[in-house]
Amino acid sequence: MTRRGLIAAGAGALAAGITGPSPAQARTAGRRFDLTGPPTGLLWRKPLKDQTVLQSLAFDNRNGHIYTAQVKNGAASARAGDLCVTKLSLSGAVLGHMYLMGFGHGVQIAVEPVGSLAYLWTETDGASDGQNAWGRKIARFPFVSGTTLTTRSASIVKYAPVPGATSTTCAIDPSTNRLVMRYRLNGGVLFTVYDLDALKAGNPVSLGQAEQPPGLGTFQGYTMYQDHLYLLDGNAYGPANPPPGNTHLTSVSLVTGRQVERRFTAAAKSLDYREPEGMAIQIAGGQPRLCYGLAAGRAGARLVSIVYKSKLV
Repeated sequence: MTRRGLIAAGAGALAAGITGPSPAQARTAGRRFDLTGPPTGLLWRKPLKDQTVLQSLAFDNRNGHIYTAQVKNGAASARAGDLCVTKLSLSGAVLGHMYLMGFGHGVQIAVEPVGSLAYLWTETDGASDGQNAWGRKIARFPFVSGTTLTTRSASIVKYAPVPGATSTTCAIDPSTNRLVMRYRLNGGVLFTVYDLDALKAGNPVSLGQAEQPPGLGTFQGYTMYQDHLYLLDGNAYGPANPPPGNTHLTSVSLVTGRQVERRFTAAAKSLDYREPEGMAIQIAGGQPRLCYGLAAGRAGARLVSIVYKSKLV
């Protein structure tokens, strides 16, 4: 498909609201996570490199690590789009960190393991709205602990598969080697799926697309497994949102583009603060887990907990 054809296809998708896979790529929807299933704890009240609220998380399933993103310490960091990425063991020990200057807000990140290395996928080229910065492209670069990158660093490869998209973030399904990008375009919020290797080779053909369903609360993260998107929304505890809070999980079929299930979750309801932040797929013992993060702790000393659901239907 030509670049012009991709643009036309994207415009048609927006006009129609939703597109699924092409006939050659269409397949029966696979099993999905049961959002009513009981949650299980993975991490509980662990510190990250910086002390701000967790924004997102991702797993290196080959090498057994967790990566998190948060706004860097400092009053001006959110407006500037400066992020801290922390590398954790599966038990939550801090193993390293990077700083990403001017990249965005860190709503979602992804990890691509390559042998013993981990390549991170993040937003980049953040544009400030006066309070926060939001990426306009996605970037791939190797994790190198102790380093600081700017948006002009030589180790970064940037991708903009949807011309004109803003608020670009991405997640990777480790079971299919596909990347899903969330972005804003023409007033809508969309998700488009790509084959990861094809995207890196400069051939970003859409394998499926869905609009973000209406009626969500404050958007806090997403991921993909097989033929379904999973979305996280909700707010921190407060006078207008007392325990057990308003956190919800939602699944969306990438075959039909329709919302499949939406469920309230009171997981880890005993946490103080308890703000939902970030989703990712972990593969443990060959089995997938739908993981999501919950920030806790007082301002200036935030902590992270991670829970998961593993029942498939």
